[in-house]
Amino acid sequence: MSEPGLDAADGLDDDWAPVQSPKLWRDALWSACVIKNEDDEGWAVSMTRRGESEPVLVAPWTMGRDKKNPKPLDINAFNTWIKTAHEVLRRHEQQLHAQLHQRLRIDTPAGRVEVTLDIEPDEDMPSATLSAHDAAGELLARKKVAADFRLSARSAQAWLETLDA
Repeated sequence: MSEPGLDAADGLDDDWAPVQSPKLWRDALWSACVIKNEDDEGWAVSMTRRGESEPVLVAPWTMGRDKKNPKPLDINAFNTWIKTAHEVLRRHEQQLHAQLHQRLRIDTPAGRVEVTLDIEPDEDMPSATLSAHDAAGELLARKKVAADFRLSARSAQAWLETLDA
């Protein structure tokens, strides 16, 4: 069963239609809406991707010539906002990947070892796997650890020392 307002076939809003007005521009995937900035007397642009309930980006928008009303949106501004929203999403994905897949290299008497921590986020049962690979990429050891395990040079070194014992 799909949510109200969503097409079961594509998961997107049924009533999403292209718009080109001074305060709202929408294409097949993005909506840019000029909104009153609640923090001051200025304006902001809210960029929302189709099918999403929360905006990807909310950023200050330029005042018009009368210094009271917002500058109207146009195709160039809309395209710039789409590009900016894509960059925000890309940086978010990179940050999430860096948090979930950590790695560092440790020098040991046997040579350099790469230690990785791969976290599997799960609301009910998050987990993580700690792995060690030699310089040739061969797996030396693998161990399940708590999802909140802190990978550091010290924790990696301590784990590697238990493998030699």
